[in-house]
Amino acid sequence: MPEEKNITPVKSNSMKLRKRKKNKKVIWIGVIVVLLLIIIAVVISSKKEKMIEVQTEKISKRDITQIVTATGKVQSETKVNISAEVSGEIVSLPFKEGDEVKKGDLLVKIKPDAYFPQLKQQYAAIKVQESNIKTQEVNLKKFELELNRIKELNSKGLASSSDLDNAQANVDATYAQMNTIRAQINQQKASLSSVQYDLSKTTINSPMSGTVTQLNNELGEKVLGTSFNIGSQIMTISDLSLMECQVEVGETDVTFIKLGDTSRIQIDAFPNKEFTGYVYEIANTAKAKGLGTQEEVVNFIVKIRIINEGYDLRPGMSCTVDIEVNKKNNVICVPIQSVTTREDEAMMNMQQDDKEKPENLTNAKENKSVKKMKPKEVVFIVENGAVKKKEVKTGISNDTYIEILEGLTENEEVVKGSFKAINKDLEEGTKVKINNEKKKIIKENE
Repeated sequence: MPEEKNITPVKSNSMKLRKRKKNKKVIWIGVIVVLLLIIIAVVISSKKEKMIEVQTEKISKRDITQIVTATGKVQSETKVNISAEVSGEIVSLPFKEGDEVKKGDLLVKIKPDAYFPQLKQQYAAIKVQESNIKTQEVNLKKFELELNRIKELNSKGLASSSDLDNAQANVDATYAQMNTIRAQINQQKASLSSVQYDLSKTTINSPMSGTVTQLNNELGEKVLGTSFNIGSQIMTISDLSLMECQVEVGETDVTFIKLGDTSRIQIDAFPNKEFTGYVYEIANTAKAKGLGTQEEVVNFIVKIRIINEGYDLRPGMSCTVDIEVNKKNNVICVPIQSVTTREDEAMMNMQQDDKEKPENLTNAKENKSVKKMKPKEVVFIVENGAVKKKEVKTGISNDTYIEILEGLTENEEVVKGSFKAINKDLEEGTKVKINNEKKKIIKENE
């Protein structure tokens, strides 16, 4: 009997172990099935084409104006820099900066005392030479009488040929001496004229009517004349009735600008006023900055005449100018961000083939032709929930729209956003979701 009691517990334990193993198998099978289902779901979802959210706009015709924007300074059209032509001390300076002057008014008086001794010296030297020539005239008369007397005696055989030659030499020498003195007198008179000219330059009169816009010296200061480099610039006289904008335009934009182009001018001193003007001068010579460096910039000076309406414009004021270089009416336009570039498939294939070829087998002519091929300008049109890539030819543009010369028709729906979608994500046939309310929603949330 005791042996039978020991056998029953052993059987029950073995059955429990079998059940546990069976349960574990079921659990592992369930886990594997779940994993397989998850993997299948991921693969299926990855094969589904993702829809890209875009914003669109109907293509329409509109007026478009191409603008070149430049910055610069307001200047007077006519101005004169008054510089000293002679050196000396300023003894009279009747006008101050901002005063109006008329043509012929005395602007500057330089102390002339240093020139008076030179005048006296030149006058005295001339008088000495004039006295010398009178003496020579007396001598000439005496020698001519002597020559005539010797000639008469020589004809009678009473004077020798040598006496005649000596008398003639005295007359000739006197003539030569007189000519030398006359030349010296002319030289002295030229020196006198030079001193008188310098003396006249000690007084500077205004060459034009205008306003003193710059005054660099004060009464009692000494200035240098033009014989010393360019001389001292004492003041500037400007005609403030005619003002202009002098702006610097880049070399890529200056070719669009023409004489007479209308300009809209913003002057920092008058933020609420827009001035009007027109281009009347375009520089032919470039103004370069940073020559020989990576920061080298080449600009051209363009002058715009301002149509002033009574505002107190002053030289040196900062300004920003929008020059209307081209204008077209009723042309097909799209948002400027809608136009992007894509490389031609043939060009991409050529580049890929060249990469796979050994360097020594690469055709140099093919490489050059590939380099010359530029990426094409394209836009994306939405048709039946997908985009269609269209190659376009563009014209003029402004800040927001660009003209389409070829490739599009009116009322087509063009993609205008987002920037990432247009420039990277979209390709021919890409499925899209249009959401033109996106901007409105963002503004409401803000």
